[in-house]
Amino acid sequence: IYRRPPELVTVDLGRFRKALTRKRIVGIVRGGHLYPFAARAQIEGGALAGRGLELVWVDDATDAFFLHIQGSGRVRLADGDEMRIGYSSANGHPYTAIGRVLIERGEIEPEHVSMQAIRRWLASHPDRAQALMAENASFIFFREIAGEGPIGSQGVGLTPGRSLAVDPAFVPMGLPVWLDVTDPIDADAPLRRLMVAQDTGGAIKGAVRGDVFWGHGTDAAVRAGTMKSSGTYYLLIPRTALQSPTG
Repeated sequence: IYRRPPELVTVDLGRFRKALTRKRIVGIVRGGHLYPFAARAQIEGGALAGRGLELVWVDDATDAFFLHIQGSGRVRLADGDEMRIGYSSANGHPYTAIGRVLIERGEIEPEHVSMQAIRRWLASHPDRAQALMAENASFIFFREIAGEGPIGSQGVGLTPGRSLAVDPAFVPMGLPVWLDVTDPIDADAPLRRLMVAQDTGGAIKGAVRGDVFWGHGTDAAVRAGTMKSSGTYYLLIPRTALQSPTG
């Protein structure tokens, strides 16, 4: 698990063109030009080796991969202690869902895709696992977290079962959202509750797409890994936002 490389540059394109608001490019500057940063396969092949950027070593490549997808987590150390780590930056490459890759290749049926199903496929195909994970060129850099956390894109600690990751191009950070879907582990049970948009994610793209932060532990992992519920959410906008500037 790596810290953010100091040479990584993030360009906010909205500072240059209003039409590019919320658009960013991440890369590295060489000779006055911006180039793409190393992709996942290059980094895992040693592109950052020997630079002292390692935050912590882990013993399971699959766990590390899903940590990148989740953006935060806990690492149980050899002495029994835990290190809490969270998102620091990304390498700028687009996110590719390897579950979708498995569907396209006929390895898993669409209705059976979940985090648990993908983990089982990786465990049963050790000779192909690394190549599949490399299909997702996006790579996350982490930092150690102390105090409340994990920290979402809004800059505040996330609340299990109440914090929602959204696409900020459509839903502002901090907006209350009423969620109406089905429970991820009981398709016959409704899941209706007030959430707050407090995070984003590489896979969260589109007006009606979100990801519930379930917290830490076995139950949370099951819910996070199986949730793909269809439903509705309602944005709770202050009445004053609908009024004209003259009242």
